[in-house]
Amino acid sequence: MTMAAAMQSRTAEAPARSKASRIAHVDIVTDLDAAEAIWRAFEQPGHLFTPYQRFDLLSPWQRLVGEREGARPFVVIARDDDHRPLLLLPLSLRQSHGVHTACFMGGKHTTFNMGLWNAACAAQTVAADLDTLFAPLREHVDVLVLTQQPQRWHGQQNPFAALPRQSPINGCPQLVMEPGGPPASRISNSFRRRLKSKEKKLQALAGYRYHLATSDADVTRLLDWFFRVKPVRMAEQKLPNVFAEPGVEEFIRSACLAPRGEGRVIDIHALECDDEVIAIFAGVADGERFSMMFNTYTMSEHARYSPGLILMRYIIDRYAERGYRSLDLGIGSDDYKRMFCKDDEEIFDSFVPLTSRGRLAAMAMSSLSHGKRLVKQNQMLFDLARRLRQAFG
Repeated sequence: MTMAAAMQSRTAEAPARSKASRIAHVDIVTDLDAAEAIWRAFEQPGHLFTPYQRFDLLSPWQRLVGEREGARPFVVIARDDDHRPLLLLPLSLRQSHGVHTACFMGGKHTTFNMGLWNAACAAQTVAADLDTLFAPLREHVDVLVLTQQPQRWHGQQNPFAALPRQSPINGCPQLVMEPGGPPASRISNSFRRRLKSKEKKLQALAGYRYHLATSDADVTRLLDWFFRVKPVRMAEQKLPNVFAEPGVEEFIRSACLAPRGEGRVIDIHALECDDEVIAIFAGVADGERFSMMFNTYTMSEHARYSPGLILMRYIIDRYAERGYRSLDLGIGSDDYKRMFCKDDEEIFDSFVPLTSRGRLAAMAMSSLSHGKRLVKQNQMLFDLARRLRQAFG
């Protein structure tokens, strides 16, 4: 019997469970189909999670991208004495150089990583609960690599913020929006005037419009355009094309077509005219937060009028008018993000060793991440690293 088959839906009883812990049972599930029902239950009201942890986002990533990278599903479900689910951790298990690591599913394509928590349990979780949660994992995992976690989500503390943590390699600028606030409270009047002046050139185009893609045909058409244009844009910037990696395009298409309420798991916003797509932004939303995942803009002469910035203004106003409280444009402090996002999301990384081998691996990973962060924060070192990367391919 393979290890994966042996682990499927296995219940691990923590032998040294603390009486202070609410967690009585820990299930390890290695079959996504077996985890689906309980996972979707965690997406209902009364639970704490980010939109990046939805089943319809991470399931296609795991099947289409994760498996090709050698990652296996490792879904951890914690329950109380009455077997009521308290927490689901959507992890993938990897092995490299003899070390087994468990990371959040989603890889490079999720801005934020969290467990899916019963909200009441999350508010009361203490160190004893985390000890009980991790104890049964030691048989399979050397180190937990829990990166890009928000310290708080929708005003509630992330229980994993109690773990040893460090700043991530890159930060995440965010825009905090005041519900019912005037337009100038999110984008200054002077900036709006500049964008409207640029937009006048585009408004002269036949059929010029901003819209959210709602039909399968629109979603597919916009993605067809994106996957033609984005590689050219990334080549111009001498950046690796992450969208060309095996399975990524299929994953993106699956999540963008998956329905969620009145929208999609990944929503696509677009500026278009009758003759061409001018710009798109795609991201995830949950009623309080919009978080951008990917974007690009036209290769035509219309690019000179800053269509990406104009589209961002439409998106910000759209979500503000619907009572959203915050918005982000993804990891990284690019100049265009700072034009809109004046604050910073508090995010952190945790490298949690579960075995003696894992302690060495956790120290190495932590040091490497810290070193990369120092390089990113020092422009001279960053420019040198970028030239070396380009020189050596």
